[in-house]
Amino acid sequence: MVAQPELLAPIVVTGVVVAFLHAAIPTHWLPFVLAARGQGWGRGRTLGVVALAGMGHVLLTALLGALLVFVGVEAGGTLGRTFGWLAGGALIAVGTYYVWRQACGAGHGHVHLFGRHEHGGHAQAGSHRHNHHHKTQGGAARPRSDVAVIAGLLALLAFSPCEGFLPVYGAGVVFGWTGFILLSCVLAVATVAAMALFTWLTMTGLEGLDLSRVTRWEAGVYGVLFIGLGLLVLVTEGWS
Repeated sequence: MVAQPELLAPIVVTGVVVAFLHAAIPTHWLPFVLAARGQGWGRGRTLGVVALAGMGHVLLTALLGALLVFVGVEAGGTLGRTFGWLAGGALIAVGTYYVWRQACGAGHGHVHLFGRHEHGGHAQAGSHRHNHHHKTQGGAARPRSDVAVIAGLLALLAFSPCEGFLPVYGAGVVFGWTGFILLSCVLAVATVAAMALFTWLTMTGLEGLDLSRVTRWEAGVYGVLFIGLGLLVLVTEGWS
């Protein structure tokens, strides 16, 4: 498959939407707000922890993306133009799966490496409330260690890749490792920006911030984007 410059912008835009929408899910920022309240953290420290956890989330996704790109580059060199048709077909197949999942009512499903958990809207995310205090021998409650709380928050996202971004890496295989680096930067910026934005908005008083409508349609949005991108790849490949 020959690199088509006109495909780069749609792939990048798709990556921005997928990464931002995924990071807007309350499980990606609400636990940080709750931890900040329990530990008495200021906004600066909280946003610093958010950025650190977000980068851990990005790192695991990028590692999986690197494996995908490596396989894709090797396959592309062997299959030639056939790889382009396969890539476009794969994107359409993935997009169709997401549309089917949306139609079945599973608008959002977040993959964790150590088990799969489905998170819906804001109300379900609230189930992640944790009491960040424990009893001392005298019976008085005191905050848990900041180190322990931060470690827990990092683990929450560091071991759960953004599975929706992997097809974006797949679409960018045509641009090789340069495309991988660009898409990884897109993933990092959009993910951390969304997590920081919604954490900050909630901490500044928007208690009623409800993104359930956004997360409810996450799979459908992914599906439409991937199908459209797959069709664009096939059309571009046919013209080349």
